[in-house]
Amino acid sequence: MRRTYVLPPAVLLLCTAALAGMPPAVASPQTAPAAPLRILLTNDDGYEAPGIRTAFARLTAAGYDVTMVAPLTNQSGTGTKMTSAPSITVKHPEPKVWAVDGTPGDAVVFGLSEVFEGRAPDLVVSGTNFGPNLAGLATHSGTVGGAVAALEYGVPAIALSTGGLAVPDPTATVNAMGPTMDFAVKLIDRLHARAGSGPLLPKGVGLNVNHPVVGPEGKGTAAGVSSTFQDPQAPLQPDFTDAGDGTWKVSVRLRPRPAARGGDVEAVSADRIAVSPMNADWNTGPADFGPVSALVAGLRP
Repeated sequence: MRRTYVLPPAVLLLCTAALAGMPPAVASPQTAPAAPLRILLTNDDGYEAPGIRTAFARLTAAGYDVTMVAPLTNQSGTGTKMTSAPSITVKHPEPKVWAVDGTPGDAVVFGLSEVFEGRAPDLVVSGTNFGPNLAGLATHSGTVGGAVAALEYGVPAIALSTGGLAVPDPTATVNAMGPTMDFAVKLIDRLHARAGSGPLLPKGVGLNVNHPVVGPEGKGTAAGVSSTFQDPQAPLQPDFTDAGDGTWKVSVRLRPRPAARGGDVEAVSADRIAVSPMNADWNTGPADFGPVSALVAGLRP
């Protein structure tokens, strides 16, 4: 039986096709807060990666107060992992930039605990990532993991990624990070305008945003914006070859399946921006609790 995915009404209001074709709503001068939004910026590609540098420049130019707290090195694929070592190395190479020798989750927690000690940021932005975080890739993504860490501590968060389910072209993907951040600024502006003095997102809800690479050079404009869910497929297929010496050679192939209707893969494949709500726990929808309750009814230890 096909599962029905229901998006929260608050998110549906935010993620409409009009967002791509209309200028962002803005608060009136009389109601706009005096101080700019304070953003903790992180990623999983490392603090020197082109995606986070583009994000830092664009968000700062848009008037936000941005502080980067990101991994020292590439941490792609680390998911929600946290370091359990008794100490961690942290560098402060530039003003407003901190580099944490750990995972995206480590960077976010350090940022919330130390850099923003005493006053949490208004928003955590993770990305933009080089390549997609669609379908099953999102589950294991360090970009998404950084956003999840923020949600666990009660801070609104957005994960940003650039690319579709194909082997990324380096030049086109880097070029597409510009349009990704142009959209991100519009999205954050709208969140800010709708929230007023309240929280930017419903409690416990984050957004996983995937922007396509449009055109051969990646400089094209997306066809629109879709509110989506995470496609349940796992598009990467690992293969193991016995080397005969107790080790196995590992290779991974991209084998996407037909896209689920209304999912993030379908949207990005159509050159649309996918905006998927997410939370920081593993709970499923309310409709799933009934069958589980029936399953365990009468069972005893």
